[in-house]
Amino acid sequence: MALIRFGEGQQRSGSIGATVYSHNRSGAYIRARSVPVNPNTQRQVTARNIARSLAIAWQNTLTQAQRDAWNVYAANVTWQNKLGDSINLTGLNHYMRCNSPRLDPLVALARIDDAPTIYTLATAELALSCTASEATQDVTCTFDDTAAWAAEVGAFQSFSFGLPKNGGIAFFGGPYRVGGSFLGVAVPAGPAVITSPFPFAEGNRLWVRSRIGRADGRLSEFAEVNFLGAA
Repeated sequence: MALIRFGEGQQRSGSIGATVYSHNRSGAYIRARSVPVNPNTQRQVTARNIARSLAIAWQNTLTQAQRDAWNVYAANVTWQNKLGDSINLTGLNHYMRCNSPRLDPLVALARIDDAPTIYTLATAELALSCTASEATQDVTCTFDDTAAWAAEVGAFQSFSFGLPKNGGIAFFGGPYRVGGSFLGVAVPAGPAVITSPFPFAEGNRLWVRSRIGRADGRLSEFAEVNFLGAA
């Protein structure tokens, strides 16, 4: 890995050919691109099947009017890329982004083919706070159970977990695994207890992030917390 300094105003992120451009606290750097080993787990197969089914539905099931409506939604909703620039995704991008979490087996809601008519993302969780116990291997998450999504049939909040790390590590870039979700109207009273999909010990640093899906299909950005596991 080599640190580099770009000319004023230049920014690069992502990969070109065999070269990856990124940055960390020390500055911008480049490295050789590596092809990760594909373990072909059941979770990967499920995720790929969901993406494939949505791509097929976009092409063969949605009407042109429905595709146009997703394109209108996409044109009205800005997105930040890895460099922090505001961009617009395509209608297909939003259709797949909004529906993929709904079709996850731990959420299991119906696909939404009609585009949202409110041109915003869903509001992310504002009160996420978590603790974890080594003894029970449970993670207890507090969130706002009075938010609008919690009263909607067809809405949800899903919780994903990162691989536990040593307590001194302060950054985690993924991947995450969905560990549980709660549906609107069926939201538990008080903190939610979810069994961690990864074993952890006292003093390990844990990452949890959540996102909210509204009944009309809008999906929030992630809310994220990290904390140390307790005994």
